[in-house]
Amino acid sequence: MNEPSDNLQLKRSTRRAFFGDAGLSVGSIALASLLARSARGAAAGHRGGILAQPHHAAKAKSVIFLFMAGGPSQLELFEDKPLLRELSGQSTPTSFLEGRRFAFLKGNEKLLGPNHTFARYGQSGAELSDLLPHHRAIADDVCFVKSMHTDVFNHGPAKIFMQTGSPQPGRPSMGSWATYGIGSEADDLPGFVVLQSGPRGPRGGSALWSSGFLPTNHQGVPFRGSGDPILNLQSPPGIDRESQRAFTDAVNGLNALRHEAVGDAEIETRIAAYEMAYRMQLSAPELMDISDESRQTLDLYGAAEGKPSFANNALLARRLVERGVRFVQLYHTNWDQHGGAESLEKELPRRCKEVDQASAALVLDLKRRGLLDDTLVVWGGEFGRTPMGEARKPTGRDHHVDSFTMWLAGGGIRPGITYGGTDELGFSITENPVHVHDLQATILHLLGIDHERLTFRFQGRDFRLTDVHGNVVRDILA
Repeated sequence: MNEPSDNLQLKRSTRRAFFGDAGLSVGSIALASLLARSARGAAAGHRGGILAQPHHAAKAKSVIFLFMAGGPSQLELFEDKPLLRELSGQSTPTSFLEGRRFAFLKGNEKLLGPNHTFARYGQSGAELSDLLPHHRAIADDVCFVKSMHTDVFNHGPAKIFMQTGSPQPGRPSMGSWATYGIGSEADDLPGFVVLQSGPRGPRGGSALWSSGFLPTNHQGVPFRGSGDPILNLQSPPGIDRESQRAFTDAVNGLNALRHEAVGDAEIETRIAAYEMAYRMQLSAPELMDISDESRQTLDLYGAAEGKPSFANNALLARRLVERGVRFVQLYHTNWDQHGGAESLEKELPRRCKEVDQASAALVLDLKRRGLLDDTLVVWGGEFGRTPMGEARKPTGRDHHVDSFTMWLAGGGIRPGITYGGTDELGFSITENPVHVHDLQATILHLLGIDHERLTFRFQGRDFRLTDVHGNVVRDILA
């Protein structure tokens, strides 16, 4: 039976009244709730995390991870091995090959010595090759870890393992765990931002900055290097700021009603996402505009307005942590020098030239601004390269999981030290091994998080970034 027309009209009028008032009623309530949570987090020094306080006193407020996707060769950059150079071209010892798996080596490859000059720099005597001249200026500011090792020898899974603690997609990344635990101090930017440079994206793609089974507001947000920093962020033509505010409040009001009805935490995440998007409409373009930086700063990084590059991204990383962003990942691709078209002789110098100056500049710039003490900078890839060359012309090096080098600076790290070491050919670790899980545990520790206590129950078990592994590398802590 049809409803009487006067009752139908009353219902329609009531719906119109609700939608018209949503921005001033339910929407405002939802936003007030979000702002209240932000205020509680701010009192504890962070926003949006589940921990009322960090597990212990934090040394770092932010992390900038300079990820060299593809696996830079430690033997060309950080480890001078005179014996390897002397034996270059000779057969590889069988002990290096027995019972081991490689990506491309067949078992008949020869040892390959580096063709670059090494020297020691700074009071610390840090060992660097001529491919990284700008790194000389930060030799006493960083800690070189020469005893890194990992479990995975293929690019995509190894990258995912470095970032999430598992070689399979689906786990939360470090940035997600960090913001889940202690939130972010940024009001109008995401707590976890991703910047990319190079000819393509890194293998592994968005799984590298996924929030996995954590609430989706903790996933990394990729910023583009040119044009709109985030696609579909700006309002369409004809929609002014006031109209956008009214729309956002109305949608948040509807989402709040739905959350009240079903209690789905992802709806609360959606409300926060709409509100963040509204605030970012002003903050993101301002962030990406580096024209307000001094000429001295631009020259320090080698950055140029309107020209996407690793240098620009390194400068943006500094601007992001200045604004309270908790975790910034920079990916720079094409460090996979197997030989042939991707040769050590041609391609490795190009990659180094693209990142050397800006990597060093970031540390120097943070230091002069008083930000290095509480900003942790990490530099490295998913694995290293073998002492054996591949059977290609010109030759290159295969993936190596048993030993590689990364460096860390600031944020509670002891400066000017070298930690760990490898044998005379650079194949195996001889002292102080540091596993990927150890690195992850140490990064969380510096943020004030106990990696064993920050867990999330999913599908009947408790998960953490380091799974059931990992030890904080206390020897490298300041």
